[in-house]
Amino acid sequence: MTDTSTYTPPKVWKWDSESGGRFASINRPMAGATHEKELPVGEHPLQLYSLATPNGVKVTVLLEELLALGKSGAEYDAYIIDITEGDQFGSGFVAANPNSKIPALIDRSTKPPIRVFESGAILFYLAEKFDVFLPKNPSERAECMSWLFWQMGSAPYLGGGFGHFYAYAPEKLEYPINRFAMEVKRQLDVLDQNLTSRRYLCGDEYNIADIANHAWYGSLVLGSIYEAQEFLDVGSYKNVARWASEIQERPAVQRGRRVNKVWGEEEDQLAERHAASDLD
Repeated sequence: MTDTSTYTPPKVWKWDSESGGRFASINRPMAGATHEKELPVGEHPLQLYSLATPNGVKVTVLLEELLALGKSGAEYDAYIIDITEGDQFGSGFVAANPNSKIPALIDRSTKPPIRVFESGAILFYLAEKFDVFLPKNPSERAECMSWLFWQMGSAPYLGGGFGHFYAYAPEKLEYPINRFAMEVKRQLDVLDQNLTSRRYLCGDEYNIADIANHAWYGSLVLGSIYEAQEFLDVGSYKNVARWASEIQERPAVQRGRRVNKVWGEEEDQLAERHAASDLD
């Protein structure tokens, strides 16, 4: 490794300039709203405020899967939150999610309405509410929750670590890219070994653990995020590739991936979703 410069951390870190990179203009070291902006409200029981990033896709995929099973109470309005423009710091969104991260869900079928934030929490809430995609057997349920929380703990290394330094940072730095690439490959190996003898992450049944992990690791091996397939040699993880491809073929997954998406091929985009016919 070539050392091009040495950085000495100050005794007390202070935020005195933007760090650079794609999201520099919206990153800041404090919480709370920066401006007043109420959230729109549609006619359906569930109101989703999101963007078609991997974390957002988790929820829209589950909602489409629920609707495919005939769960009419899962009808939803999906409004876009443009994180590149700072929509997540509007007063209405901060009230829905004080952490200012997408997605956020408001369940208006209850009185008072219930807010749910953090994608893993939303998946669990919806699966429990509609009694599907969540095993009932204690052992199988524990396995599902373990893989769900594994993904929630691992994503910062994949997205915030590898994704940032490999794809978004203002300059390519060898040490952080190597550090996070190593960890992402270890995570892929964890999944690959688990899937050696299993169709899905927890066995023969597809559940919210698969939905959560597919949004990140399935997208990675299928080339939907970071364009790092060759760099990470994702083709060597045969079991992950098989699992990811099978899930990708599910119609509800294909529909859910389009919701709140405003980039890529035009036919794959749907900024807002208010009815099933929007996806026709």
